Amino acid sequence: MPSTPPAAARGSLNGAIFHSDHGSVYTSKDYAALCADLGVTQSMGAVGTSADNALAESFNATLKREVLQDAACWADEHSCRRQVFGWLVRYNTRRRHTWCGYLSPSTYEARRAATLPTAA
Repeated sequence: MPSTPPAAARGSLNGAIFHSDHGSVYTSKDYAALCADLGVTQSMGAVGTSADNALAESFNATLKREVLQDAACWADEHSCRRQVFGWLVRYNTRRRHTWCGYLSPSTYEARRAATLPTAA
């Protein structure tokens, strides 16, 4: 299983958009500074608008169903992190998704990169 961190797979996080709710972690000055240092644009939905979080909720439900469902506990934090990281790598590089024509997200993105304009 590859162990390349997500930022290394793209070169950096510069230009990425991180969408979150209005939780105190995401609205803190320290978090905003970290995002700025990494070149990440923060995005927050309207307060009380649950539809803004539908994608994240769907992703979290899939993670729970495919990785965490039968695991009461792991031997240690590193074991849990490795298993979740392995799932994330598979989710993005090998798992086929209906929304992108039964391709993996990384394959879909690679095929579309030449035709999509750079996000502002």
